[in-house]
Amino acid sequence: MSPRPTRIRKISNPPVISGFKPYRNKTVDENVEAVFLQYEEYEALRLCDHEMLNHHQASVLMAVSRPTLTRIHSKAMQKIAEALVLGKQIIIEGGKIYFDSEWYSCKACGCFFNNPEKQIEIKECPLCRSSDFSTIRDINKG
Repeated sequence: MSPRPTRIRKISNPPVISGFKPYRNKTVDENVEAVFLQYEEYEALRLCDHEMLNHHQASVLMAVSRPTLTRIHSKAMQKIAEALVLGKQIIIEGGKIYFDSEWYSCKACGCFFNNPEKQIEIKECPLCRSSDFSTIRDINKG
């Protein structure tokens, strides 16, 4: 019997970075593998540990059950611990997610922003006023 398919998780805010890379000690092997943190794991860490929400509140925002949120958060914590203890790079990418609103990325300053008022068209980056920006599409890398 195969497991149930993974449901798509809701992400409120995309990460402002794509990962972390540790400083290297000369005694550490440079060919250490990276740890891949999925977007839903990042979101669980952000909601529970940065926003200080309890697991029930975070699960409601991510549109998953509380036990599922707890499993996602636990897996994220294990990956972070592995990266810190073994000196591995952390790369944030992938997962079955969707954003709660239309998000944009400014090509000039790298800012991420959304459009909460859907009836008003976005014409420029709110930070640098550049008109060179693109839409961030749903990321469903599996």
